[in-house]
Amino acid sequence: MLYERWKEEYQKRLLTADQAAQLVKSGDWIEYGFGITSGRDFDEALAKRKDELKDVKIRCDIGAYQHFTAEADPTGEVFTWNSWHVAAHDKKFIGQNLYYIPMKFHENPYMTRHDCEPIDIAVIQVSPMDKHGYFSFGASAVSGWAMMETAKIRILEVNERMPRCLGGNQECVHVTQVDYIIESKNEPLTTIPPAKGTETDQKIAKLIMERLYDGVCIQLGIGGLPNAVGTMIAESDLKDIGVHTEMYVDAYLEMYKAGKITGAKKNIDRYKQVYAFAMGTQELYDFIDDNPGLAAYSVDYTNDPRVICQIDNFVSINACVEVDLFGQVCSESSGVRHISGTGGQLDFVEGAYKSKGGQSFICMPSTFKAKDGTVKSRIQPILTPGAIVTDPRTAVHMLVTEYGIANMKGKSTWERAEALINLAHPDFREELIQKATEFKIWRRSNKIAGTGPVDVAVGK
Repeated sequence: MLYERWKEEYQKRLLTADQAAQLVKSGDWIEYGFGITSGRDFDEALAKRKDELKDVKIRCDIGAYQHFTAEADPTGEVFTWNSWHVAAHDKKFIGQNLYYIPMKFHENPYMTRHDCEPIDIAVIQVSPMDKHGYFSFGASAVSGWAMMETAKIRILEVNERMPRCLGGNQECVHVTQVDYIIESKNEPLTTIPPAKGTETDQKIAKLIMERLYDGVCIQLGIGGLPNAVGTMIAESDLKDIGVHTEMYVDAYLEMYKAGKITGAKKNIDRYKQVYAFAMGTQELYDFIDDNPGLAAYSVDYTNDPRVICQIDNFVSINACVEVDLFGQVCSESSGVRHISGTGGQLDFVEGAYKSKGGQSFICMPSTFKAKDGTVKSRIQPILTPGAIVTDPRTAVHMLVTEYGIANMKGKSTWERAEALINLAHPDFREELIQKATEFKIWRRSNKIAGTGPVDVAVGK
């Protein structure tokens, strides 16, 4: 039987994490799988070799597990981490021995294949082998095959807890296509509890809900606001919702359990919930396991604006850190202090806008409380010096605060300033008007709304 043959191939490739770590040489580039598919046991074993190696570079994306090598070498003289999206365990090391790699998420596999330093060793955590000899890349099909195609040595770390996720494309690998296999300690997968939306998140979610209708296809980011939208959809009368997203989160599960998701109106991948990776609760991982209603795809499919725009009535909902009066959006830093990566926000901003009937929402509370306790506006005259422009003003569609929704498309600089000041907290509007006047983007005929919710959006 073929299965016996695949088991033999499996046994031939088995080695321990310590043995696998011995394959690393000074100067090597190592890449770990995305998110919860990162090589955990391998990294723990590699950390033990700190005194034997020099200049080992590690790439990761959303470092979901303890960074043993980074902890073993806080100066970065031996192990230098490089992250496609600084999150989770990455954050404690940035500016120390971990650095960010700027990217548009849909370009990640292409950059891996064509632009990055060649991978010497790729390590991906996967689900157990099936009867056909295949391992699922589990909760991330993001860039596994791009890593496999370019790596000199391909290692799988098998975790019995990893869900077997169906696809799609590039969501699995055959035993004959890898070099080595580690049977992991089967540590629990990293989980993320659903973020609780604030009162302001609820207000923003209600504004967005007014623009949703049966058959829309939704992409949600992570955080309290997307969860608030998901909860409201689950409790609404909406039906035939479609899913096409980079990140599959618990909000989708909530909508599905309420019977809102069918995908019946999607132009492509009809009836399938399409995603690139999943992070959330254990219940979410149990739900995506061997579920034929979901399809895992590589991120150069899920996030390609050319794919997204083929889906009618596409709705993208994401958050940001701050916006300036010109309509530039920062979603990844506070000044020069790194918070997050570009991720797929720009991908979906551009793709959703080009969708027939599409809407892209970038959301934020109008204010935030600084460390010193003072309240500050998220709508600033100019972005904080050093802030990263995640979405250029030419790409931004809808901006949302608890005070309304503003469509930036087709607006001149003075119209943008007026619309954005309408979204600001009333306490900051006069100051913003003064700055807009200084910038020569203010007209005497401009009028600012009162303190009630406004909707200055037009068009889509």
